[in-house]
Amino acid sequence: MFTGIIQAVGKISVIEPLQQGVRLTINAAGLDMSDVAVGDSIAANGVCLTVIEKTAGGYKVEVSRETLNCTAGLDEIGEVNLEKALRLSDRLGGHLVSGHVDGVGEVVKFAPVGESHELVIRAPRALARYIAHKGSITVDGVSLTVNWVKDADFSINLIPHTIEATNFKRLCAGKKVNLEVDLVARYLERMLNYGKEKE
Repeated sequence: MFTGIIQAVGKISVIEPLQQGVRLTINAAGLDMSDVAVGDSIAANGVCLTVIEKTAGGYKVEVSRETLNCTAGLDEIGEVNLEKALRLSDRLGGHLVSGHVDGVGEVVKFAPVGESHELVIRAPRALARYIAHKGSITVDGVSLTVNWVKDADFSINLIPHTIEATNFKRLCAGKKVNLEVDLVARYLERMLNYGKEKE
């Protein structure tokens, strides 16, 4: 589990193809790796990945073809938002995040509004029902609050600190982003629809 509060911005520096998937070397400058062991989980752009090897400047992970097919940004050199897995003694500054991406959205608008930025994202239609006004959503691993929602589009206000502490500086219209909807919304839908599914 994660909180959606980014601890560092790292960089995918090496991509090695595997038979099914890739092995990534992630430069984790700024992330305290002293308590990280092989087998631990670190979220990269909101995707929970297992550390398979520690390196001088970070760590390596392997990403399956299935994960690559349902996420964005893990098959290219560039910055990634990093967060180590939550410990029970940690503060929960964002919201509970599983690190299991529900879908890939597309940035519709990223524009300054005063000292902040408005970020408008179009979610896959199947996820739209989980996104609520003033609800929580995770975008590339960052816990955020929805300002408004209309059909499959939703808006977020980004304060300067969030932009500086994440890789959101790279956002622009057309950019793909990883989305994870609120856990509570998913469980509520399951409870409300249990037994109504067609066999």
